[in-house]
Amino acid sequence: MKHILSWLTLTLCLNLIPGNAQDKFTLSGTISEKKSNETLIGVNVIFPEIQTGTTTNEYGFYSITLPKGTYNIVISYLGFAAQTETISLTENITRDYSLVDELESLDAIVITENIEKLNIKTPQMSVNKLTSGTIKDIPVVLGESDIIKAITLLPGITNAGEGASGFNVRGGSADQNLILLDEAIIYNSSHLFGFFSVFNPDAIKDLRLYKGGIPARYGGRVSSVLDIYQKEGNSKAFHINGGIGLVSSRLLAEGPLKKDKGSFLFGGRSSYAHLFLPLFDIDNIAYFYDLNTKLSYKLNNRNSIYLSGYFGRDVFSIEDTFENSYGNAVLNFRWNHLFSDKLFSNLSLIYSDYDYDLKLNFVEFDWVSGIRNFNLKYDLKHYLSQHIKLQYGLNSIYYKFNPGDIKPTVPTSGINPFKLIDKYAFENAIYLDVEHKVSDKFALSYGARLSAFHRLGQDELNIYENDQAVVFNEDFQIYEKATPIGVETFKRSEVIARFFNLEPRISFAYQLNSKNSVKLSYNRMNQYLHLLSNTNSPTPLDIWTPSGKYVQPQLLDQYAIGFFKNFSNNTYSLELESFYKTVKNRIDYIDGADLIANNAIEQVILNGRSRSYGLEMLLRKNEGRFKGWLAYTLSRSEQQTPGRTPFETGINNGDWYKTPFDKTHDISFTGSYNWSKKWKININFLFQTGQPTTFPNSQYEYNGLNVPNFSGRNSDRLPAYHRLDMALNYTPKPNKRKGWQSYWVFGIYNIYNRRNAASISFGQSQETGMNEATRLSIFGIVPSVSYNFKL
Repeated sequence: MKHILSWLTLTLCLNLIPGNAQDKFTLSGTISEKKSNETLIGVNVIFPEIQTGTTTNEYGFYSITLPKGTYNIVISYLGFAAQTETISLTENITRDYSLVDELESLDAIVITENIEKLNIKTPQMSVNKLTSGTIKDIPVVLGESDIIKAITLLPGITNAGEGASGFNVRGGSADQNLILLDEAIIYNSSHLFGFFSVFNPDAIKDLRLYKGGIPARYGGRVSSVLDIYQKEGNSKAFHINGGIGLVSSRLLAEGPLKKDKGSFLFGGRSSYAHLFLPLFDIDNIAYFYDLNTKLSYKLNNRNSIYLSGYFGRDVFSIEDTFENSYGNAVLNFRWNHLFSDKLFSNLSLIYSDYDYDLKLNFVEFDWVSGIRNFNLKYDLKHYLSQHIKLQYGLNSIYYKFNPGDIKPTVPTSGINPFKLIDKYAFENAIYLDVEHKVSDKFALSYGARLSAFHRLGQDELNIYENDQAVVFNEDFQIYEKATPIGVETFKRSEVIARFFNLEPRISFAYQLNSKNSVKLSYNRMNQYLHLLSNTNSPTPLDIWTPSGKYVQPQLLDQYAIGFFKNFSNNTYSLELESFYKTVKNRIDYIDGADLIANNAIEQVILNGRSRSYGLEMLLRKNEGRFKGWLAYTLSRSEQQTPGRTPFETGINNGDWYKTPFDKTHDISFTGSYNWSKKWKININFLFQTGQPTTFPNSQYEYNGLNVPNFSGRNSDRLPAYHRLDMALNYTPKPNKRKGWQSYWVFGIYNIYNRRNAASISFGQSQETGMNEATRLSIFGIVPSVSYNFKL
């Protein structure tokens, strides 16, 4: 590794030496959608004769430096008509482009040469991108378009179970995914315990999921990064769009603050099924709502500012006994500044808050917990030359963790007020990413992230003998809580524990020919936050806790190799990837661990390790009346928590055991067929190996009670999961381009009424006294209809 880094450093320095043999000039600018002025991310800017090009960044900016000369340039982006132009590059040129939706283009632009070769040339791998249109075409339960459900149809990504929140990537847990909305961290991505996601597809401009080869600008999680950007709003004219469904509706409005310079966007969603429950004499309540907003303003050609926010809330109650509410709130102020035609910067000030409130009226107390952070980010992208692009910056996050605050709800309550000790932390990082085109066939992406995490002082911290908060009882062969031998107190400015980690990243791409390439990647990442959960999928009740004196940060090493192929003039594409990753310091819990309202969580945690590996395949059809993909993943995900001494058993006798996220086979098919201008058919099919679980394998009688004896941890599985969904999109007036436009979606979720098991419980029948297993299923067949419109 040392020799590789030395070679990369030498190569980079040689490329930075200015060349005098040939004059070079820079072409730069911004690319946007013509009808709205919305900037476009990832637009291809290609020079076919010299087989080179670039793409726009997250704010629609591009820059490329070429030798003096005359060039043909092609601007290409999926869903838009391509533009061609001849440019005489004899000086630095700033050129903005506006692309026209291909449906509104009067003259189709036909390009005979295959120009979109950058996807197989770039070293970036293990990345999936979905458009808002694709997401809206995928059939889902209750007819509500859902970003999280859509990405689980991609290889290497599974859900935690039907009706469960979160998603799992390459055998990792849901808390190992970094979810960003306009750069702000989202800690809970689900509404109504996983039935819906918090993301309104009408407000989303771009979505990218990084599973491996993750750029150094991202950090803090060890499985994946889901990076989502909201639309900026239409700066040319006022428009509204929305939809009305059986259980929820949405509305989005956008328009100019000042034409061609500033815009606003306001979007909202809400469910209303609870309004009909009183008709059936049901006092229960379950609903959600969320709001998206964004203000954008272009101060001049070099400066733009943005203010974006999201606020979402869930409310759930059962008569007068139980009331639960939780939600995310984020706010982000951003300033884009163009120092030159080669240096672009973005400064972000971000506030993020997640809170959870539980009222138990029958025991008369209210429990509130949450996590809050303040985030400063400064990112710069430097287009040094045709062959070298740099991205570098810094990131600082201040955290406050509220594990729980319990208060009586009435003066006569038997509950005494109790506040769990707040925790504080400070996470800092600097990074450098390099995109390096070594030759026409060989490209590199490499860099590093230096992260530091400081666990700040708190009111009280237990002291244990030998710093072991968990002890092993050799007589009973079980782990138990250690008894504290004292308590430390700290000022807020003091540091309890500190961690420093260097996280190198590198990816290679070698183009075998014009249609095939191979890629390799390695990345190391650290995660300093841990989600404490008693379930296989995250719930609002779960608590985040920082690394510290007794809890070590998770450390990932991931390797991947892939083969990529375009054929039939890019009509089809094939991606094959194999990965292997290990995670150190992956926590697990001792038997009987209590995680709720626990002021000494270190007493029920053991550090272990995990590993996962597999093969992924993605076959896409990108053009024509039928579009879609077939995804398959063959993988294994395991965990091991060995004993700390030869006398300790560890968990599962120290042997490797399957994690709850292990799915040996995962197959999904998604297709969309344009039957006619008015009718479109959408279909998807899923099959997954059943989720690992632990069943009892025998029982014994003790004092007249039957006590189950369990097999090895996660040695059993639930039945295989599979279902078929279909939706019909009907557009009454498909040729209408102005005024009120609308379409209907008629869907059927789980067509053949498969009763997939969310869990299986064991007990005794009260009638026969015999042991029996009970399957819990969330959904059978679910029809839906929604009306969607825009103006």
